[in-house]
Amino acid sequence: MAVEEAGRERQDSFSGTFKLTDAGCFVPIKPYHEDLPRLDTPNFYYVLEDVLMEELKKKEGLTWSVHRPGAIFGFSPYSLLNVVGCFCVYAAICKHEGSKPRFPRTPAGLEAFWDVSDANLKLKVVAEEFGLEYEEYYDEGQKLTSVEMMKDKGEVWDQIVKENGLVPTKLEEVGRWRHLDFVLNYGSSSVDNMNKSKEYGFLVFRNSEKSFVSWIDMMKAHKIVP
Repeated sequence: MAVEEAGRERQDSFSGTFKLTDAGCFVPIKPYHEDLPRLDTPNFYYVLEDVLMEELKKKEGLTWSVHRPGAIFGFSPYSLLNVVGCFCVYAAICKHEGSKPRFPRTPAGLEAFWDVSDANLKLKVVAEEFGLEYEEYYDEGQKLTSVEMMKDKGEVWDQIVKENGLVPTKLEEVGRWRHLDFVLNYGSSSVDNMNKSKEYGFLVFRNSEKSFVSWIDMMKAHKIVP
């Protein structure tokens, strides 16, 4: 069986059916579903689908399935798009320095919401799991980003790794700050239509907060973070 995993970018704000808002802007209609048409714009997920379809022509009887998850939570400490790891590393640095975690977000980012595969973003949970007092922060006017806050923290992370006997890593290996800023400041909600998935028997779900905590615990158990 051939399986293609195509992220939500396949049909997010780059693709799909659009409506005209009162402000004169075109936005994608939610929730997204499998039959949304392609847009006339470059998208590497389109290329993946085309490659898959060409290969299917060569192999008679081969079945296929395309999966299009949004954000995915899990244990992947060296992933280029690892949100859980970024949160954990940032919280560990805050705890080491005795500071409150401040997650920079725009008002638009605060109002937007996503459904994700396995969990939902729970910023406050991260602070609680690391024994920190959470400080709400709204990025209004002042541009504060994770990239900016973490740019000089490499030596701090080296010290944390050494003092806690963690797996040797560099900050840039476990902290993908540009991706974290993208997630926290994404100004559009992203919701998928799950009807087809349920019709085909995918009925299992997890409690968002418990799931998020379990992956933080996994990061600690494997000594990626203290």
